[in-house]
Amino acid sequence: MPISRRQDTTQEASGHSVNAAANRLLKRLKAEASRLRFTNRRLANGCTVIDAGIDTPGGLSGGLRIAEICMGGLGEVSLECDHSTPTWPWRLNVRSCDPVIACLASQYAGWSLSLGEGREAYHAMGSGPARALARKEVLFSELGYVDQSQAGCLVLEVDRFPPPELAAKIAADCGIDSDALTLILTPTRSLAGVVQVVARVLEVALHKAHSLGFPLTQIVDGLGSAPLPPPAPDFITAMGRTNDAILYGGQVQLFVSGSDAEAADLARALPSSGSRDYGKPFSDIFTDYHCDFFQIDPLLFSPAAVTVSCLDSGRSFHAGALNSALLEQAFGATR
Repeated sequence: MPISRRQDTTQEASGHSVNAAANRLLKRLKAEASRLRFTNRRLANGCTVIDAGIDTPGGLSGGLRIAEICMGGLGEVSLECDHSTPTWPWRLNVRSCDPVIACLASQYAGWSLSLGEGREAYHAMGSGPARALARKEVLFSELGYVDQSQAGCLVLEVDRFPPPELAAKIAADCGIDSDALTLILTPTRSLAGVVQVVARVLEVALHKAHSLGFPLTQIVDGLGSAPLPPPAPDFITAMGRTNDAILYGGQVQLFVSGSDAEAADLARALPSSGSRDYGKPFSDIFTDYHCDFFQIDPLLFSPAAVTVSCLDSGRSFHAGALNSALLEQAFGATR
């Protein structure tokens, strides 16, 4: 049964600026853009736009850098080979010593952006540390986290360049000058886009824990892993594969304080298999709901398998399981 109680989830500001830390990583990314197959460009208002896969090929290495920028300098992301899954042996490993701030105050794609109307309208979901400057989401009132950096970075999962007017609006909402804003564009069909989305495997678990009412102040540490899916040229297939990697191949371990009962309840409620929509490739689920994300059961968005370790007792609780057959189907494997 889902966790029903909710305590105060307010996080005291730790003194760590996710934007300042991300900016240090961003400087290196910009300096090495050519080697990473990215391009930097300046809009007329001074905003920097990094193309990580629209008109440039980008790559896995750049995707790893972007994923760590998304986590505001509070996470580490790497690719490692796991020979226990021979068909898809490469897995993205994510860990954070401050997962609530790294994942929910920074990495989560929770800022809805739009400009214009009709077919020419521009829509995007913003992820990354600049969210903590704008604080447009209700989530920030619960986290209690405030970042007051004079520079910000936002990642947009889009396949076309944003209009300068939108960049100016983002900067204004963040309370910074336009020339202090950097936008990173990562199409879902690109290699960098695939990496930065699948690297949300830990964030997905944190977001579901929050939705279930588990007190975020009790989540001390966390790590996650998910297989690296092949990209696809069309959006729905590419988007489906990145979700499938987490829903059917994602593994997360959370280290929490509190009672064994709380830890056990969280473990039971977290896996994606508890959703009514579990059981087929995400692209099929998406099209079945006429491409309306809001019709999909929100409980689906979680890792396949979880371990919740209770620091107070030393006991761990496991739930869920990987679904290799669905991954084979979703990733388009041929032999």
